Amino acid sequence: MFSEKDFIASNYSQVDTANFHWSAPSNIALVKYWGKKENQIPANPSISFTLENCKTITKLSATKKEGYENFSFDLLFEGKPKEDFKPKIQKFLERIVLYCPFLKEYHLSIDTENTFPHSSGIASSASGMAALAMNIMSLEKTINPSISDDYFYSKASFLARLGSGSACRSIKGKVVVWGENKENSKNSNLFGVEFSNIHSNFKNYQDTILLVDKGEKQVSSTVGHELMHNHPFAEKRFEQAHENLSKIKTILKEGLISEFIKIVESEALTLHAMMMTSMPYFILMKPNTLEIINRIWKYRTETQTPVCFTLDAGANVHVLYPEKDKEKVLDFIKNELVGYCQNEQYICDQIGDGAKSY
Repeated sequence: MFSEKDFIASNYSQVDTANFHWSAPSNIALVKYWGKKENQIPANPSISFTLENCKTITKLSATKKEGYENFSFDLLFEGKPKEDFKPKIQKFLERIVLYCPFLKEYHLSIDTENTFPHSSGIASSASGMAALAMNIMSLEKTINPSISDDYFYSKASFLARLGSGSACRSIKGKVVVWGENKENSKNSNLFGVEFSNIHSNFKNYQDTILLVDKGEKQVSSTVGHELMHNHPFAEKRFEQAHENLSKIKTILKEGLISEFIKIVESEALTLHAMMMTSMPYFILMKPNTLEIINRIWKYRTETQTPVCFTLDAGANVHVLYPEKDKEKVLDFIKNELVGYCQNEQYICDQIGDGAKSY
């Protein structure tokens, strides 16, 4: 198990120029992380499906420069300069420079794009920070070829976490655990750990994302997490997350889809309950979110099709279901749910394998 000190780069050489190209996907939490401590440490453990199609593709070019006082970088988003993204990149580099001191020795050219519309309401910070972290680790691997693959991926997840907490779950696939829990000493607060013991019932599990509201987030994730400080139900919620993590590991291992549905939907509603009972309080669901949820429940009862939903901290709905039921669930979505989406937009995705190099 790596410690924070293990990730401080040393014994590296130099190169004049280097170019890298990685993609990293978004992910959807099954047991939600909500509330964090200093330095992006989660208040409770979480587990997520890594997605396949909703991803960020990032190219990084590193060129040796004179002077090591400041960071030097430029940024293109979908082929155009994106000045309002630069402060977030600057802050990220400042957070990780202790672990990657070589970054001040290079001018970095970052060229990034999403496979999904930036305004689609899908969090791009997880995929974006994960893709950038993979490129930075490729630079470290170039100047220190001795680092192991285990170190490479663990540190990439560690760095991504410092940019966006849930980004640490976007490095690997298909299911990733982030956060310490008493039953498994291999899990860490510092980086995500792949959970590989998955039953065939969950192979290629589908996630169709219904875009109910593509507007800006009503509450930023940072503000949302801070609302768990002094929340009247926080400690009980953290206990619940530990219990649900233990349960869902068994569920994923044994292929218990009906039990999976109970945990996943309860977790989604609990996340929103935390926001509705915080101070200040927020309702992030829209009327169409509730309409979709009720129609999913009705369809599941009437057809016995194992379809369920989960939510992020917003109005959009992730519809989860086995691959074998794909055709009939998509018919249901097109016939009954798409009308509740903004401009009838939705995205078809499924469990993926994590970051990929090009």
